[in-house]
Amino acid sequence: MYTLLKQNRNFCYYLIGGGISRLGDILSGLAFLFLAHDLTGSGIHTTGMAIAETMPYLFFGLVGGVIADWLPRKRLLISLDLIRFPLILSIVLLDTIGSLTYPYLLIVSFLIQTVGCFFNPAHRAILPLITNKDELTAANSLQDSITRGITVLSPLITVFLIQTFGVIHFFTIDAVTYLIGILCLIRVYVKETKKDSNKSVQQLFSTILAFFVWAKQHVIIRQVFFFTFLTVFFNTWVWEIGLLLGLAELTSNEQSIYSILQGMFGGVVIITNLILPYFIKKMTLKTYLTGSAIWGSGITYYGILFDVEHFYIGCAIVGIGLPIAGLARVYLLQSLVPEEKLGRAFSFNAVLLYLANTISLALFGILSAYIPIRFLMTGCGVAILLTSLTFLLIKTVGCSGLRRSRPIDFFK
Repeated sequence: MYTLLKQNRNFCYYLIGGGISRLGDILSGLAFLFLAHDLTGSGIHTTGMAIAETMPYLFFGLVGGVIADWLPRKRLLISLDLIRFPLILSIVLLDTIGSLTYPYLLIVSFLIQTVGCFFNPAHRAILPLITNKDELTAANSLQDSITRGITVLSPLITVFLIQTFGVIHFFTIDAVTYLIGILCLIRVYVKETKKDSNKSVQQLFSTILAFFVWAKQHVIIRQVFFFTFLTVFFNTWVWEIGLLLGLAELTSNEQSIYSILQGMFGGVVIITNLILPYFIKKMTLKTYLTGSAIWGSGITYYGILFDVEHFYIGCAIVGIGLPIAGLARVYLLQSLVPEEKLGRAFSFNAVLLYLANTISLALFGILSAYIPIRFLMTGCGVAILLTSLTFLLIKTVGCSGLRRSRPIDFFK
């Protein structure tokens, strides 16, 4: 893993630029919510800001993937950062002269996330072009470790900035991260196949349809997308809301314990990411299902035992399973999807994630008014665990004999 950092300068610049950009994204995401509440004092308007940060991915996620496949990705990424830089900086300038309003903040938030719909799949699709296939597992692990590490440290950075410079300068730092990202991208050499940018709107939709047809015919990719939606659907509410509500039933110090659990979880994820490449070089669908089974067992554990001390153990188990499944998913997409379709693959994956998040929060949020938190936690964990073990068994048995007599396809 560390040889990759020493020998591949392209990857180093890619990693540095992506990590710094991630920090800026976290800070600006918080700042949008903080300022929305400061300007309006309304929970509804603050919720509206949160929606503005997620809806673009449902509207433009698939289109962003197509554009990432059509255009030279390095040039596209630099151009998108050049667009985001003045947008973010304009918030600071308007606040300085006392003219910042909630509608303007809402519009900029929506635009920034819309740009992200095009930036993220292009950025993900560049990684296989600057690393060898044998390096993908290590490269993905390092990238995810940096991302998780920044997420763990961001609360400390946030508190420091609030007490010193103020929330508005979260945007100033984000603007600076765009410039650093551009400088890093300039240093990355990417060898891409020649792109034909002479495309029409009609071709855009036909290109999306062509990817769906291709994915439908590719069994493993189809299964990866299916399990992605399923695990995220059963995990999102339990992890983001259910865990906090469960702690509130057990202790009066739920917010502090929740923050500690998130930090511990991030630490376990980082350790897993750093260790994993030494044991697994090439990942398969079995790797994905194994990670999902561990993930589901962690949720099942703290759902059944439902006690604060067991929440720590359960979250640690989730912290082992989630990165295994996540890295396997990314590896499978990078290794099985042709280079000219990678942008669409990652954008479709992102759309599935946001769709699963939205449905999970809405459905289980309603169910929580009628069903005890403990039962919802246990049910979601068992659903992930049993589904993963069932298909893992099918894959194992199929490979050892059953499929010799007759092929089985549960996704027709």
